[in-house]
Amino acid sequence: MADMFVTLGTWNWLIFGFILMALELVAPGVFLYWLGLAALLVGLVSFGLHPSWQTQLLMFAVFAACAVPVWRRLALGARKTDDSNAFLNRRAEALVGRVFTLEKPIVDGAGTVRVDDTIWRVAGPDTPAGSRVRVVHADGANLTVAAV
Repeated sequence: MADMFVTLGTWNWLIFGFILMALELVAPGVFLYWLGLAALLVGLVSFGLHPSWQTQLLMFAVFAACAVPVWRRLALGARKTDDSNAFLNRRAEALVGRVFTLEKPIVDGAGTVRVDDTIWRVAGPDTPAGSRVRVVHADGANLTVAAV
């Protein structure tokens, strides 16, 4: 067993890294990718420094342990910046606070506004057509408005 560790070389680490990254395709979960990256880094460092097998194993452990916080930071950063779907399946909530012009007057508490290419039912105080109203609440496909 000790002979196996003594023969650890640059090419063994590079091959091991590529094998781990290939296994990530079979069993996705992003865990094996970072271990493969750590093995590749050990292989690249071994090209220039030629460390002992103990140092190579220690470098692999350190690189693999450092990869976890890097992965978490990248994963959380990607999740925070992806606000493009913030109102997916809740389109009406995205309209709260926006100002629109009444298409049909609000009579007896009901009227309509045009939002882009869609007509929405609105509820609020009686207001003539053409008036500017602000959406103050969204409930399903109904918007509650107040005069601006």
